[in-house]
Amino acid sequence: MNPLSRRQLLHASTCGFGTLALASLMSESSRAEERVNPLAPKPPHFAARAKHVIFLHMRGGPSHMETFEYKPELTKRNGEAGPAKNRKLVGSKWKWAQHGDSGLWISSLLPHIASQADHLCVLSGMHTDIANHTPAMLQLHTGSFAFTRPSLGSWVLYGLGTENQSLPGFVSISPPLINGGTKNYGSAFLPAVYQGIALGDVKTKVKDAKIKNLRNPRLDGAAQRDQLDLLQSLNRDLAATDPMDSQLEGVIESFELGYRMQAELPDVMDLSKETDATRNAYGIDGSASDDFGRQCLLARRMVESGVRYVEVCDEFWDQHGALTKGHGARAASVDQPIAALIADLDERGLLDETLVVWGGEFGRTPDTAKKDLDGRDHNANGYTMFLAGGGSKGGTQYGATDELGYKAVEGRTHLHDLHATILHLLGLDHERLTYRYAGRDFRLTDVHGRVVTEALA
Repeated sequence: MNPLSRRQLLHASTCGFGTLALASLMSESSRAEERVNPLAPKPPHFAARAKHVIFLHMRGGPSHMETFEYKPELTKRNGEAGPAKNRKLVGSKWKWAQHGDSGLWISSLLPHIASQADHLCVLSGMHTDIANHTPAMLQLHTGSFAFTRPSLGSWVLYGLGTENQSLPGFVSISPPLINGGTKNYGSAFLPAVYQGIALGDVKTKVKDAKIKNLRNPRLDGAAQRDQLDLLQSLNRDLAATDPMDSQLEGVIESFELGYRMQAELPDVMDLSKETDATRNAYGIDGSASDDFGRQCLLARRMVESGVRYVEVCDEFWDQHGALTKGHGARAASVDQPIAALIADLDERGLLDETLVVWGGEFGRTPDTAKKDLDGRDHNANGYTMFLAGGGSKGGTQYGATDELGYKAVEGRTHLHDLHATILHLLGLDHERLTYRYAGRDFRLTDVHGRVVTEALA
């Protein structure tokens, strides 16, 4: 039972109620201690394949014609006029080969990821509703481009809680500052306790990123606990006046989490505890892959320590021009770390219970208006994402765009379907995971979504 605050004890000793007043306050404190912890682990709707998610967010929209969807007809017709006026077809800039026992086609842009081909479930029939960055990113993260909705990570935390009560359940590493910003990891109308915690931002090297105020320079642990008990008693008094306001409850829980995080989070973030071999495998060596390698290794350490949902972010795959240079630079940043992450999770026995998701908010067009034929524009009608581990079907490519790559024509998978599938692998029924707000039951997939059973192992 938490100790009573000095304010409560003083009030009880001076109000004339004596022992009865103290007993009442003790009982109230005991009841507060017995409150249900909203972050406590919760049972899934059915047996889960995955316990954790690592979302590798490639902001800006990688080209499926340069990564996972081989389009020999497009390359053959390079420079020819496309269907749209004043636009010409652009063949792939990289060579292609089949990899692994599964024979997945992967371009030479991603040689390290290609080594993990048999773990990949490539979804090449992806499509979404809008081809502008901000609304498309919001739809990728929240299921809606038009309204403020809880992020996927918040829904997962709401549905399952988290295993380690001394670490945040949902962490966004190096999130973007624009294109929706905090809404991409926000909880919207879900209780605030389910929102993600940001570690740095996409403009800050992750080695320099800090969670502010993690240490108190003036008070030791015991004094902090006394101070926090007093503050929390005042917060709970105020919260009791408006039980429907989740924001203050979120503040209360965040204060408690912050107090517990002081002991454990610095240790999880300390990459010096990893061997040189592991750090080198992730590309943490001062090269182009150093920053994203740190993100991926942090993500592995977090799920290993019980964090439920981790997102890492790379920027910026939006090459309307200078595609060869731009995509080449982005691949140099992420290719080795992603392959190392998948291999590391597998070696540690964590890949079976960790679902890795890769992709951007949309794809790119097979044609361009650039005279040098070295650019691609936004394409929401067809693109590729991949899953790995967590019960997904490795060594598989499901779906396809047309022979030139304009539009998903086989195995069409909308973002709502992807969200439903991610929840399914976590043991959550996307139609049952609801929250009542403003008189109706909301869910991540709204009134849409099907589980892509073809992607399940």
